[in-house]
Amino acid sequence: MSVNGIGTTGYPVIGYTARKAEKSAEAVAVGFMETIAEKAEQDKTKDHDEKAFDMVGPNAPQDVKDAWMEAAKEVNANGLGIRGNGMMSHISQMMVQRCNKILKGETENLDILGSTVESAIRATEQALYDLDHPRAYVPKSIEVQQAQIKEREFYVAFLEKLENCL
Repeated sequence: MSVNGIGTTGYPVIGYTARKAEKSAEAVAVGFMETIAEKAEQDKTKDHDEKAFDMVGPNAPQDVKDAWMEAAKEVNANGLGIRGNGMMSHISQMMVQRCNKILKGETENLDILGSTVESAIRATEQALYDLDHPRAYVPKSIEVQQAQIKEREFYVAFLEKLENCL
């Protein structure tokens, strides 16, 4: 006995509907795999340092972007604490600046570096100051302390490169 195409054991009766569902499932799987392959290819072309820069300086001039990328390669770290695997090592001061903008309701403009070299210098100096002068003591693991040392190295190198642009 079968009801609505389902046999007595609870499995679909072999026929048109089962083959149609099988074909559509294959099409979805193939489409999904193609999408994953395309996304992986796009990720290879755009590294994590560039993604981090796009998060804090979408309106920044090319000189600022070049300085960011050079400092990131030199120090092997970036201002957002995003590692080579895409994971964050810690909450960086530039990420704190982004979060502060969100808390103030500025969800449309999360541009930290601004549209000039001077504005990027001010934002980086502020991040460096905040890193060196925390508002409250918060115990940190060794890994976070090491990441903050790298973050500070990045800010110093980034500032040097920005000042050379002036």
